[in-house]
Amino acid sequence: MRLSLLIEAIYSELEVEQAHPVPADLMDMEIPAIHYRSDSVIPGGVFVAIKGQRADGHSFVSDAVSRGAAAVIIDRDVAGVKDAVMLRVDNSRKALALLAARFYGNPSDRLVMIGITGTNGKTTIAYLIERMLAMQKVPVGVIGTINYRYGGRIFDNPLTTPEAPELQCILAEMADAGVTHVVMEVSSHGIALERVRGCLFDVGVFTNLTQDHLDFHRDMGAYWEAKKQLFTAYLDPKSGKGAGSAVIHTADKRGRELAAELAHCPIIRVGMDAQNTVYPTHTAFDQTGTRANIHMGEGELTIRSGLAGRFNLENILCAAAVGRVLGVPPEGIKAGIESVSNIPGRMERISDAAGRHVFVDYAHTPNALENVLETLREINPGRLICVFGCGGDRDMDKRPKMGAIAASKSDLVIITSDNPRTESPMDIIEAIRIGAHRVLPRRLSAAELEDDLGSTGYVVEPDREKAILLGIRISKPGDTVLIAGKGHETYQIVGSRILDFDDRKIAEQGLSLN
Repeated sequence: MRLSLLIEAIYSELEVEQAHPVPADLMDMEIPAIHYRSDSVIPGGVFVAIKGQRADGHSFVSDAVSRGAAAVIIDRDVAGVKDAVMLRVDNSRKALALLAARFYGNPSDRLVMIGITGTNGKTTIAYLIERMLAMQKVPVGVIGTINYRYGGRIFDNPLTTPEAPELQCILAEMADAGVTHVVMEVSSHGIALERVRGCLFDVGVFTNLTQDHLDFHRDMGAYWEAKKQLFTAYLDPKSGKGAGSAVIHTADKRGRELAAELAHCPIIRVGMDAQNTVYPTHTAFDQTGTRANIHMGEGELTIRSGLAGRFNLENILCAAAVGRVLGVPPEGIKAGIESVSNIPGRMERISDAAGRHVFVDYAHTPNALENVLETLREINPGRLICVFGCGGDRDMDKRPKMGAIAASKSDLVIITSDNPRTESPMDIIEAIRIGAHRVLPRRLSAAELEDDLGSTGYVVEPDREKAILLGIRISKPGDTVLIAGKGHETYQIVGSRILDFDDRKIAEQGLSLN
């Protein structure tokens, strides 16, 4: 694409200043790539300087030019750079996204885009929608926390919502491969950092809003404003695709607020009572999953799902509502829901011949941990043992809250390390311990616990592998062990090192030994 055509994408949306006159031959040159890392620049590429968590691209403009960047986009002055087109804009992250969308041919225009946002439930809902569409022979792709996938191919995805150039490239690849529908988890980071700018959505789903990511957003108000933009900016008729539909979980306070505020698009309300368009009756939860009748406005479905618990029923309702919006027939919605019995790292059961109930779950927020523990308490009558920690370099305020929740909902809590990153694991553990101690003041040693397998209280074991093995070793038939926080992850981040670590494999090892 010629540079002159490419940069047209930013003139209509941003304030643009040209640093110096640009020869016509430069504006007519073909651009081979868009970059935001200077070390990836190839000759003739466009480099967009954005501020990241650890580095600011403005410090690397000279490096990008020395590698052959034909044009540079900045949002603050950079001195001493010549030999490249230099444009200053008011928001370089927004410019990056708009340029990437133009460069890859605005692929979301060619796709039915379903965006899911909220603190919890995004991954489960994405899997459910994917199965509904796939069973209707609809070519569907998914971009989410666990991976991105389409056409039987699965790729690693380091970010729930990739940076704009990677995201637009993925969407273009999907469209070129014949994908017609894309289900996408839209994170608050992805919205706040302009990664989804240039994407137009046909359906938006709001799950809930509970405490998370306050290390980034600073307060719940900013977190909410980011989430809300999926509906106010990307489902807006002014965006160019026409008004999309909003599926909103109204049992959540913010969901009710959002539903009352939106006036420009159709709204499908989902929840646990008959005030909603999509709601359940005759619900039952047990160890095998969930049974319910789902009222869909015009009709009713009877479903039996292998996904257990009230919070999973809420996810099912959201997915069913999306199926309704997309025109999936009722029997297709039912078949899609019932075909999903297990989701990686989400209440994932680790089988045990001895009759213990061991689950690995991604729960890393106060609300998610509470939901999972309450569900396990409801469906399994035995003792409940919770093994968990909190991630480092993330929201510190939730640590004592999660300690208190684990202590109030479990019989025994084993506090351990998660992904400590650059923080001291013991500092993180101590913050959790303070919250747990307020509720469950009996602290035990591992030796005391193994002498009395029926003990209640909490234990501190910083080594996550030892903590998981301890939880399994002291469990008895009928007991439930929840290993929370990391879910599907196959690594542990300690300092700057990324170590191989999979909760599921450690749990399987522990069960085989005991």
